[in-house]
Amino acid sequence: MLRRRLLIALATLVAALTLPAGAHAAEQTMKFRFGPIVVTPGQNDILFALNDKKPQVPGWITSFKPDLVYKDGTPTRTDVIHLHHGVWLKNNYPQFAAGEEKSIIDLPPGYGWRSLPSDRWVMNHMIHNLTPNPAEVYLTYEIGFIPDTDPAAAGITHEVQTKWLDVMGLRAWPVFDAIKGTGGKDKRFTYPDEVPGYRPESYPFNQWTVEQDGALVGTVGHLHPGGLYTDLRVTRGGRTVTVFRSEAKYFEPAGAVSWDVALTRTPQNWRVAVRKGDVVSVHATYDTSRASWYESMGIMPLAWEPGGQGTDPFASQVPTRGKVTHGPLKENRNHGGGPFGLPDPRKLPDGRALSRGAVKVTDFLYEQGDLKNIGRALRPPTIPAGKGLTFINRDAAKNIMHTITACKAPCNRETGIAYPLADASVAFDSGNLGYGPAGRTAAKNTDRWSTPKNLRPGTYTYFCRVHPFMRGSFRVKPRQ
Repeated sequence: MLRRRLLIALATLVAALTLPAGAHAAEQTMKFRFGPIVVTPGQNDILFALNDKKPQVPGWITSFKPDLVYKDGTPTRTDVIHLHHGVWLKNNYPQFAAGEEKSIIDLPPGYGWRSLPSDRWVMNHMIHNLTPNPAEVYLTYEIGFIPDTDPAAAGITHEVQTKWLDVMGLRAWPVFDAIKGTGGKDKRFTYPDEVPGYRPESYPFNQWTVEQDGALVGTVGHLHPGGLYTDLRVTRGGRTVTVFRSEAKYFEPAGAVSWDVALTRTPQNWRVAVRKGDVVSVHATYDTSRASWYESMGIMPLAWEPGGQGTDPFASQVPTRGKVTHGPLKENRNHGGGPFGLPDPRKLPDGRALSRGAVKVTDFLYEQGDLKNIGRALRPPTIPAGKGLTFINRDAAKNIMHTITACKAPCNRETGIAYPLADASVAFDSGNLGYGPAGRTAAKNTDRWSTPKNLRPGTYTYFCRVHPFMRGSFRVKPRQ
C-alpha cells in the first residue's frame, strides 16, 4: 500500500511539473480555426469579420496560443506569408492579440478572463503575402478553458480584464517609423520619448489612467523586426518607475533584424498594485544603428484585476525581467542573405536617361533597373543631380501595393526574413503605393512617388517591403 501511494504521488508530481508555467490543471484545450482567409498578392489591408469561433458555454479563459497555417495545418513560412497582426476583439474591445512572434499567454492559477456565449467576438487581421501568388490561410488559436459546470471553476477567484496599451493609442493602424541613425547616442530610438517635441502631458495615446485601485497581473510586448523591448511604466505623484521590460530575444543569427524572435512575459508571481489616478504607459525601443524600420509597432496588452492586490512599485521592487513564451519556430528558419546570382548594379553601364520620364512598376517588375531584367532594361536608369526619379505603381489598379525602399548596395542576395533590409547609408522610402480606406490600410492612396532631389551622384539600390524579392537600382549623374 505504501509503495502504491508513493507511485501515485510521484506520478502526480511528474504531471504537475510537465504543465506549462501558469497552466490550470483542470483546463480544457479548445482549438479553433478562423478562415479560410484569401490573401491576395500585395495585400496590405486591415480586415474585420465576425468570429463565432469561441467557447459556447459560460466559463473562464486561462490561456491563449495563436498561429497562422495553411489548410493542412502547416504553419506559413514567415518569408512567404506572415501575420502582421491579429486582434481578437470581444464586445468591441481587444481581448487577445498576436504578431509573427506568436507569444503564448498563460494566466497564473486562480485567474481567468470571463467568457459568455453572448459575447460578440470580432476578428481583426492584417496578413501580408510577400509573393505574387494568392494564398488561402487560417488563423488558429488554442484556448485554455474551464466551463462553469466543471468543479474546477470554483478555483477561479480572480477575474481579469484586458487593458490595451499601445504607443500609438487604440487605433486600427497604429504604426510609426524608426529611421536609421535616429535616437540617442546609443543608436536606439524609443517611441514616443525620442520624438522631437515629445511631452508626456501632451501625448496621451500611450497611457492609461487607472480608474480604480487594483493589480496588474501580466503582460507581454509586441514588436516588429528591429525592436529591442517595450517598457511598462507607472507614474504617481510626479514619480515614474518601470515595472516590466518585455525583451525581444532573437534567434536570428544576424541579430535584431527579423521575425525570428520571442518576447519575454511577466513572471507568474508578478503582481503590481496600482491606485486610482496612476498613469500606466508603454514605450517601445528599436535598434536604429543598422537599418530603418517602417510601420513599426509597440504594444503591451495588460491582464488587469480591478480591486486586486499586489506589490506597490513605489514602496518595493517588482520583477522587471521575464522569460520567453516559446523557443525558435520552424517557419522562421529561412533567413536569406546568401548568394543568389543577381548582378551588382554598381558594375552595370548606365541605362536609359529619365530626367523627365518615370519608372513604371508592372506585374511585380520595375520597368527599368530591375535586377531580374535582361538587356538594357537591367541597367540602372539615370537622372541628373538635383532631380527626382518618379515611380508609378501600375499594379495599384489590381489592389497590389509596392514600395521603393533604400537598401545597401548591391542588395542582390537571397530573400529571407533577414534580407533585404532598409539599411542604406541614405534612407528613403515611398510608403505603400496603392489605394485603400484611410486608417485601415498601409496605402498612401497614390500610385506615384519621386526620390529625394538632394541625392548625391552614385548608384542607389532599393527593394519592395511588401514583396522583398523585387530589387532595383537607379543612378544619379553629376550635372554637366
